[in-house]
Amino acid sequence: MPSLDRQDNVFVLDLGDGENRFHPDWMASVNAALDEVEKAEGPRALVTAATGKFFSNGLDLDWLFAHADQHQDYVIAVHELLARVLSMPVITVAALQGHTFAAGAMFSLAHDFRVMRADRGFWCLPEADINIPFTPGMAALIQARLDQRCAHEAMLTARRYGGSDAAGAGVVDQAVAEDAVRSTAIEIAQAQVGKAGDTLGTIKARMYARALATLRDTADPLG
Repeated sequence: MPSLDRQDNVFVLDLGDGENRFHPDWMASVNAALDEVEKAEGPRALVTAATGKFFSNGLDLDWLFAHADQHQDYVIAVHELLARVLSMPVITVAALQGHTFAAGAMFSLAHDFRVMRADRGFWCLPEADINIPFTPGMAALIQARLDQRCAHEAMLTARRYGGSDAAGAGVVDQAVAEDAVRSTAIEIAQAQVGKAGDTLGTIKARMYARALATLRDTADPLG
């Protein structure tokens, strides 16, 4: 399960060492960690990392298929988590040490910056291959965080981007050696800790107003 640590002014949220799928209990744990980051005072920033082969493999489809009657509520909860990270009043950096797929890739895009391992692991939006269309909120998030050409390729072709390719396409900001992923993310975050607060939150809310409104539309989250 996710755990939260603090290194000086940088909170480090470790998502876990499994596939880190969006099980309701897992999301509740992530939200509890974000509560702690948001209620803290003074300079601070957030790094989201993981341990093992995966950063996150996306939605917990096994849970979802077993709880089909909760489909809409589940999607609303996923959307709210994505919106929350996108609008956090602190600088956020995702440290992608492993595979980052589907909703996990969208979760990484909700962060302000991304650092990825250069030599192994893929970042991918596989929805076109697995026949699951993007919800309006998910599409809005992706298109708000990637340039038009990259979003078009990533969404329509389900391309698997390695670290160097992801950096070249603008999916991530840096691709580095495995042992430098988390430390580089912490360095980026540490340099921006003084920006935490209401002003930063307002800037993000206005910058991503359309994506946030679509993610938070609970009337018809599935389109």
